[in-house]
Amino acid sequence: MSSIKLFSIMLGVGSPYCQRISRASSSIYRATSIVSTIPQEYSTCAATKSSRQYNSTARAIYTSTYYLNNQHLQYSPRNSLQSTARSISSTPSTTNDKPPFRKILIANRGEIAIRIIESAHKHNIKTVAIYSTADANSPHVTLANEAVCIGPPASSVSYLDINKVCKAIELTGAEGVHPGYGFLSENSHFAERVEEMVVNEEPYKVDGESTNNNNSQEEKKKVKFIGPSSHAIESLGDKIQSKLIADEAGVSTIPGYNGEITSPEHAIQIANDIGYPIMIKASSGGGGKGMRICYTDPEVLEGYKLSKAEALSFFGDDRLLVEKYVEDPHHIEIQVLSGMNPTTNELDILCFVERECSIQRRNQKVIEESPSPHLLPSTRREMIRQVKSLVRNVNYESAGTVEFLVDKHQNFYFLEMNTRLQVEHPVTEMISGDGYHTGNYVDLVHGMLEVASGRGIPQKYLDLVDDSETEENFKDGGEGANVRYTGHAIEARIYAEDPFRGFLPSTGPLVKYVEPPSLLNVKSSDNGDEDTCHIRIDTGVVPGMVITPHYDPILSKIISYSPTSRITAISGLGSALDQYLLRGVQHNVPFVRDVLRNTDFIQGYTPTGFIGQHYPDGFSGGQLSERERRELDFIATEIARMREGLLKNPPMALLDGTDGVIVCLGGMFGDAYLLCHQSIDDEGVLSSYVTKIQNGDDEIVLIDDGQFIEMSELEYEPSSDFANVQIGGESRALQVHGEDEVGMIKLTMYGSDTDVLVMSLDEYKLSCHMEEPVPLDLGDFVLSPMPGTLISFAVKEGDVVELGQELCVVEAMKMQNVIKSHKAGATVSKLHGEVGASLRADEILLEFEKMEESGSV
Repeated sequence: MSSIKLFSIMLGVGSPYCQRISRASSSIYRATSIVSTIPQEYSTCAATKSSRQYNSTARAIYTSTYYLNNQHLQYSPRNSLQSTARSISSTPSTTNDKPPFRKILIANRGEIAIRIIESAHKHNIKTVAIYSTADANSPHVTLANEAVCIGPPASSVSYLDINKVCKAIELTGAEGVHPGYGFLSENSHFAERVEEMVVNEEPYKVDGESTNNNNSQEEKKKVKFIGPSSHAIESLGDKIQSKLIADEAGVSTIPGYNGEITSPEHAIQIANDIGYPIMIKASSGGGGKGMRICYTDPEVLEGYKLSKAEALSFFGDDRLLVEKYVEDPHHIEIQVLSGMNPTTNELDILCFVERECSIQRRNQKVIEESPSPHLLPSTRREMIRQVKSLVRNVNYESAGTVEFLVDKHQNFYFLEMNTRLQVEHPVTEMISGDGYHTGNYVDLVHGMLEVASGRGIPQKYLDLVDDSETEENFKDGGEGANVRYTGHAIEARIYAEDPFRGFLPSTGPLVKYVEPPSLLNVKSSDNGDEDTCHIRIDTGVVPGMVITPHYDPILSKIISYSPTSRITAISGLGSALDQYLLRGVQHNVPFVRDVLRNTDFIQGYTPTGFIGQHYPDGFSGGQLSERERRELDFIATEIARMREGLLKNPPMALLDGTDGVIVCLGGMFGDAYLLCHQSIDDEGVLSSYVTKIQNGDDEIVLIDDGQFIEMSELEYEPSSDFANVQIGGESRALQVHGEDEVGMIKLTMYGSDTDVLVMSLDEYKLSCHMEEPVPLDLGDFVLSPMPGTLISFAVKEGDVVELGQELCVVEAMKMQNVIKSHKAGATVSKLHGEVGASLRADEILLEFEKMEESGSV
C-alpha cells in the first residue's frame, strides 16, 4: 500500500461536520465529509488563566489514526480544551460590515500565529493554522477554526516547504495568507506562488443570508499574500539589493561591499579593504540569524562558515554580505504602514515614532522600547523623511520596518528594510494614537489585512496622523512622528535558554506557567508616587507544553505600557516579570530583570554593545544590593515561620527567636546573617536588625553593626508560588519555589534566585564544622552544553588541541554553536557520538587523555 500523508482539518465547535482531508497518492487529494455531530462535551469551554478570561471559541479534535511517511501516528482527544486570549481582545466585531477576507491561512506557528488569529477573529475572519507533528497540541492549532498538518518536526519539510503550504491553501480555500515573521515571511518565491493561486469564492453571509444571488455558480478569487508584493520582498528583502535601492532613494547607507561574498578569502579581502571591525550577515532574512561580528581574519573564517550554515538553515539562502560594523551604535527602526488609497488612487504612508532595539545578544533583540531615549526629534524627522522616500521609490504596500544604526553624534545609516511584521510590533501598537488604554490605537495586523484586501489603510488609522506633522509643515518642528503617540512602551522577549550557561537553548516540558495581571500599580518616582501600567502578553505556550529543539526558542513577549513615562513602563515590566512564573525549562527572565535594574539602562544609555559592556564574562545571576540581601533575609525568615507554623513541632530556630535567627543566603555554606531584636508595633509593622556574621573559633563574629529593616505587610500562603510584601517603602513580589528535605527554600526576588536556609544559633555553629562538598572533576571530558544535534567534529582522535580551538559544532533551535577546547596541549583520546545524532544536555562529546598520560603540563 502506498504511503498516505496526512492533512487533517479540525473544524470548530458548532460545525455540523468533521472533515478529514487525506492524501491518497502523490498527486491526488480528495476531501471526504464525515457526517458526525460534535459531542455535547465539546460544545462549551470556559476557563480562567492568570487574571485573564479565556473567551475564544473552543475547538475540538477527534481521536483519529493517520499515516505519515509510513509511520503510524495517533492523536488522543483533548479532554481539557485549551484556548488563549490575551490583552488584545479577540472578541468578534458586532458590525455586519463585510470583513476584508472570508478566511485566511497563517503560515507560521507559536505566539505570532496566535496574535494574527486573534486579530482576524476580532474582525470576523475565519482562520486556518498549519502545524508540524511536533506542534499538534500547540495553542495556535487549538485557536484556529481549521488546522492542517503539513509534515514532521523539521521546518525544512514542514513550515518551510512551499509546496505543502500552498497545498494547504488550496485544500482549505483560504483567500489570504499571512506569513507572520521568520519562516517564509520574506521569501519572494513563496509570495509569488501565493499571488498566482486562485480559490473558489464563497458568498459572504450577513445574518445567515447570502449576499450573492447567483449561488449556483462558483467564482474564482485570487489568493492574497498579506504582506508586500513579491517584487518588493525580492528587492528589499535582499540586503545587497536593498542597499542599492536605498542609495537611489537618497537614504544614508553604511559602508560595505554591495555584492555577494563568494568565499572566506573574499570576505577577508573585503574586511581588510574597509577595515575592521566588520559584520558578516545573511543576505536574506533577519532576527540576528546568520550574523557574526569579526575583528580579525581568523574570526572572519569562522564567522563565514557559521553564518552561511545558519542562513541556509533559517532562510534557505546562504548568500552573505560584508559591511562595516559601526561600534557602540543604537539600533533604531521606523515602523511603516502603507497602502494604496482606493478613493484617491495614491499611496498612503503612515510612519510611527521610532523603536529602540539596541539591547541585543548575538545580534538578536532582547528588549525593545518606543520611543527611543536616545533619538533627537530633528533626527527622527530626517529619518522619517528618508523612510517615506524609500517606500515611495518601491511603491511599498503593507507593514514594514526600516532599520538604522545611529551613532552618538546622531548620524544614522540604513541597515535594511524588513518586509514583514516585526516581532516587536506590539510596542508601536500600544503607544500609537491615544494609547492602548483608550482603545484608540493601531492594530498593525488589521491594517495589513485591509491593505492586502485592496481596501487601503482604515480611515480611523489615517485620522491618527498628528496635524502638526503633515507634509506641509513637517520640517517646522514637533516630535517628528506622523502617527501621534501617547506614553511609553517596553517589551522583553522571553526565550527558552539558560543565561547561566551562555544562553544555550533549553528544552523540555513547561511544568508551570502563570502570567502576571494585566494591570499593575507600580512606583513611578522616588517620592513614592504610584502609577498604573498595562501589561500585554503575546505567548505561544500553555502549561504542560513541551518545548522542542526544532524551532526558535522564543516563548513569549511581555509588554509594559505607561501612558505617562518611561520610568513607569520600566517599573511595570519589572514587576510583571517578578510575577511571571515559568518552571520546567530554563529561561532568560533573570537576565532581563537584571538589565531593567541597571543604572545605565534606566538612564537611557542603551547602545548595541550594552550586554557586552555590562556582562563581559557572561551572566552569573542578578545582583542584589547589600540592603536588598538583608531585606531578603527578613522576608525569608517570615516565610519560613509561616511554613513551619503548619507543623506541630517547628524547628527550634523559629520557636521564639529570642536569641536571634541565622539566615544563610546561598545555602549552608553561603553568606550568613543574624536577625535579632525582632518586634511588631501597634500598626502591625514588623522590624528587625539584620547583621552580617562569620564564624570564629568558638563564637560568632559580627562583621558590621547591622541594618534596621521594617516590613509592613506579607501576604503568603504555603501552597502558593508567590509572596507579596511591603518592605523598603515599596510593594514587591517574590516567587517561592518550595523547600528541600533539609528545609532550604528557594526564593526569587528581582529575578535573582537564592537558596535560603534559616537556622538557630546552635544549628549554625554545628554547620560550621561541616566540610563543603568538592565538585566532581570532569576536566578530561567535553560535554554537550545543550540538547541538540551533532553537526561536525573539527578534530580526530590523537590530535593535540590548543586552548580555544574548535572541537565540534552542535546545532540547537537552528543556531550553530561552536564547542571549543578548555585545555591547552591536551590529546583527544576518544570521540563520542556520531555526526547527525541527537544529543542530550551534558552528553559526552569527546574526552582527553589524562594530562600525565599525554606528557602535557
